[in-house]
Amino acid sequence: MAVVGPVILKLLLPLILLWLNFNSLPLTQASKWESWKDQYPFIKAASSFSSSSSSSSSNVGSKKANYDYIIVGGGTAGCPLAATLSQKFSVLLLERGGVPFANANVSFMQNFHISLADTSPSSASQIFVSTDGVFNARAKILGGGSCINAGFYSRASSSYIKKAGWDSKLVNESYPWIEKQIVHKPNLAPWQRAVRDGLLEVGISPFNGFTYDHVYGTKFGGTIFDRFGRRKSAAELLTSANPEKLHVLVHATVQKIEFDTSGKKPRAVGVIFKDENGNTHKAFLSKRRGSEIIVSSGAIGSPQILMLSGIGPKKELEKLNIPVVLDNKFVGKGMSDNPLNTIFVPTNRPVEQSLIQTVGITKMGVYIEASSGYGQTEDSIHCNHGVVSAEIGQLSTVRPKQRTQEAIEVYKRNKKNVPQEAFRGGFILGKIATPLSTGKISLKSTNIDDIPSVTFNYFSHPRDLKRCVNGIRIMEKLVKSKHFTNYTQCDKETLDKLLNMSVQANINLIPKNTNDTESLEQFCKDTVITIWHYHGGCHVGKVVTSDYRVINVHKLRVIDGSTFTESPGTNPQATLMMMGRYMGVQILRERLGRAAGL
Repeated sequence: MAVVGPVILKLLLPLILLWLNFNSLPLTQASKWESWKDQYPFIKAASSFSSSSSSSSSNVGSKKANYDYIIVGGGTAGCPLAATLSQKFSVLLLERGGVPFANANVSFMQNFHISLADTSPSSASQIFVSTDGVFNARAKILGGGSCINAGFYSRASSSYIKKAGWDSKLVNESYPWIEKQIVHKPNLAPWQRAVRDGLLEVGISPFNGFTYDHVYGTKFGGTIFDRFGRRKSAAELLTSANPEKLHVLVHATVQKIEFDTSGKKPRAVGVIFKDENGNTHKAFLSKRRGSEIIVSSGAIGSPQILMLSGIGPKKELEKLNIPVVLDNKFVGKGMSDNPLNTIFVPTNRPVEQSLIQTVGITKMGVYIEASSGYGQTEDSIHCNHGVVSAEIGQLSTVRPKQRTQEAIEVYKRNKKNVPQEAFRGGFILGKIATPLSTGKISLKSTNIDDIPSVTFNYFSHPRDLKRCVNGIRIMEKLVKSKHFTNYTQCDKETLDKLLNMSVQANINLIPKNTNDTESLEQFCKDTVITIWHYHGGCHVGKVVTSDYRVINVHKLRVIDGSTFTESPGTNPQATLMMMGRYMGVQILRERLGRAAGL
């Protein structure tokens, strides 16, 4: 194997930490509310909800006792779903996080990395570590993952749509509904153009220009950042809602779904949730035919809520003394995450910041993407990097029992020697398209605030490892292409410092096999990270039907990425938002007939 691969791959390691090292920008609750409440009058704090009795509840700002639809989770799919259903019916949307509109950490592209590193209680994201030892993040904000991602927008392939069993005509109506409201054509950064030219040079062709479509070759995709770098998340789709019928509660953490079990099959009747002050409330469905509770809490939240509500593997539920409503061994199973391996390319000058704009869609089962411009100051190199850093003892190259204070101090001293060239440059990303390795999610407690135990079993299937190696080889060629020669003129001393530093760097908690530096397979395993595209846990045919109704349960659906066996397209947010709109229209048509005109 050429030495360039391991050398350049190792260069990324110190950068990952520094990419995640900033503190949250403080914003007062008052300023958050005042700036957007006129545009979204239907969004209220969960504490504003009032219950008239233990068996009924009232709508926010209304005397009605119940709702036609209760949606648990105001995320990437939940927001367009709620906006669509509210056109004809009353909808209560419950979101455990806050609002994104006046949160600078969420709203501006330049602060992308900050929200991911923020570990405060009001953070838009929750950091967790899978049992595999890989750092990950889960959204906790109205708009879900569309508030904390890199903004790239690209549709699923036509074959994916067909495999999902979706109506292609409605799909092709639902995507534009999203795009007209929040998607933009990016202003291409020089780094992205260089990556485009490099991809074409190494054979990832043809060049398909700017397109939302998923087609083989190299292309530019859309973005949910406007020309000023301001994010337009799924939460903005709520402007299309009927404000008279939609009620959104933020900081509303659903504890469980309640069921009527007197019939042959359990029937969902309401939810119990806590507000921001810790007070408990109940909200109930209307008894009208067609009313439903729809869980849209993502690949971690949805199976977690089902299990806490008594739907899941009987033995696992009984261990936690959760009353079993329905024994289904498949809930929480089939979890999958798309492995990501990254090459950092140091430059001899600052580069313009860019998130994902260019993508190479290969026929080798890997997607190549790029970002640039995470320029850091000298002060940030020397600072404590918080929960995801080695300073608190998470040195991936040191066994847990050997993570002494002395070892931590050695790491900190060595980090001061990282050359400035390490903190300007760009990343090239290789994502496995359709991993076959799967894992599971299981409850650690009955507390909804405790992130469950999550296992993805990265690279447990040999095909995934083979595809990773293919991706690394493509990235290796890309870095050596002539289009990068003006970016990568680092001297040998700088490269040596980066290489030496990377041996002790921390991008995950997986013990490293540093003696096997010539194996691409081992580098894939040692340097695996996430691109936050995890999915599964409530698969179609095992937990839900093809129209996302929970099997053997009345009045309950799951509509989100937990139902996916594969992540759609290069980046899933476009299809998740489309899915929310699509299913909203499907449900209305089913309930009202096609005369509804939707």
